[in-house]
Formats: sequence, structure tokens, C-alpha cells
Amino acid sequence: MDKLAKLVADIGKLWEHYASAYFTGIQNTLILAVAATLAGCLIGLLCGILNTIPYTQNDHPAKRFFLKLLRALIRIYVEVFRGTPMVLQAVFIFYGLPYFTDGAIAFKGMAGIWVAALIVVSINTGAYMAESVRGGIISIDPGQTEGAKAIGMTHVQTMVNVIMPQALRNIMPQIGNNYIINVKDTSVMFIIGFMDLFAKHKFLVGLNGLYFPSAVIEMAGYLTLTLSASFLLRFIEKLMDGKSSYKLASQDALAMSAGTYNHPSRGTPFDEQSKEYRDDRHDDLRERTRQELKFGTPKGDR
Repeated sequence: MDKLAKLVADIGKLWEHYASAYFTGIQNTLILAVAATLAGCLIGLLCGILNTIPYTQNDHPAKRFFLKLLRALIRIYVEVFRGTPMVLQAVFIFYGLPYFTDGAIAFKGMAGIWVAALIVVSINTGAYMAESVRGGIISIDPGQTEGAKAIGMTHVQTMVNVIMPQALRNIMPQIGNNYIINVKDTSVMFIIGFMDLFAKHKFLVGLNGLYFPSAVIEMAGYLTLTLSASFLLRFIEKLMDGKSSYKLASQDALAMSAGTYNHPSRGTPFDEQSKEYRDDRHDDLRERTRQELKFGTPKGDR
């Protein structure tokens, strides 16, 4: 209990003196994660759509060559950035680009660090999203694409109006996962001097030496960001799903609703019949029975 009391006291002391620094780190982490996730989704969306453009042997050879080359380049991009750690990507972009360009491309000052961090996290996210988008597109029933082509839609119209609205709903959980991963993985940007929550923690620990109490505050900050994102994304998914029950609403006079159509007199016992039709049949039967009782069975019916 003494250790716990001391931990609480140290946390309170840190929060009292450095709360603004922790909030600055949380703000920087949140801004970078949101911006990089949005940019990465756009990159992945573009790569996923380009990677699924269909072609056949009847197409022009130049078109087939271009699409094959495009798919090869996208595959190289995806494999490289999915297969290497983000910290090494940050080192390569922040330090490697100035080295290979003799300083023509350099990230100077805090603005340069922000730009470099945004580029690194965005292209890393885009590599993962490219495969997610491709999987979301090919998961849609091919019959829907064939139906869209049958009514004269182009490939672009089919993607925009038929395929992508469904594919986006399918990949929404993956978008949320990538955002949560980015919230945590921005911590590796301290290698290029980006002052996120983790970098603020390391800086403050250097001032006071309270490593574990500061780590507890840091963990609570990351957990708050990720849990908030999880609840928000689940709420967005429910909105995209719509209501669980639907009420058919139609103003079409030819709509098949009760009382608007009649089945023939012959059929199975399971055939639906409108109430008006059943009443008419019963009235005819009663009238015919009266006539038979009064005049006898008609000669033609015997």
C-alpha cells in the first residue's frame, strides 16, 4: 500500500507541474494519427482501385502492359512498406532523402519534422489500406458488376455507385484498426525529433527521473485515445448499417400489396387471394346455390 500511495503521489506531482506538456504530446499524437490515417486511406483507396481495374486478352496490348506495370509497382510499394519497420522508414525518409539528394530535399525545423512524420505514417498506412481496399472490392458479388455493365454503366460508374459504397462498409473496421495502430506507432517518430506523447514522456523523465509514474500517465493517455476511437468507430458503423428493421413504403399503383391483385381460381391452397376476390367468389357461390334450390341444377352443369 505504501508503494501504491507513493505512486499516486508521484503521479499527482507530475500532473501538477507538467500537465500542459502531456496535453501537448496528446494533441500532437492525435493530430498526426488522424491526418496520417486520412491520407493513408486515400492512398490505399487509389492503389486498391487501380489494382482491380479489369483487362482481357482482347484489350489493346498497350493497355494490358500499362495495367500489369501498374500492378507490379503497387505490389512493390505494398511489400516494401509492410515488410519494414516504421522506425527505419522514418530514418530513411528523414535522413536518407537529404543524403541522396545532396540536401536538395531536407526537412528543416519543426515544420519539416511534421512533414516528414506525416509522410512516413501516411505511406505506411496506405500500404496496409491498399490490400484492405483490394480485398473489400473483390469481396463484392461479381454479379453486381455484371448487372451494372448490363444496364450500360462504365467501370468508373460501377465502382462509384455500386462497388465502393459496399466495399467501404466492409473495410470500415480495418480503417479503425489502422487509426488505433497509428495512435500508438507515432511514438517511433521520436527518432526524428517529433514531440508526441512518448517523446514528451522521455523528455520529462530526463528532468525529474520519475520514469514509472510518467509511464503510467502516458499509458492512460494512449488508452484514452484508443478507447475513444473504438467507441466512435463503432457508432459510425451502426450509422452506416442503418436500422435493423425496415417498413416497405411504395406509392406504385402496381405494387404487390394485399388487395391489389387477384389470383386465378385454380391454384394451390397456399396461393394468396385478395379479400375482395374471396368475397366475390362466396357471393357467386351463394347466388348459384339459391338458383339451384329454386329452379334445379342447370342442364349444362349436369
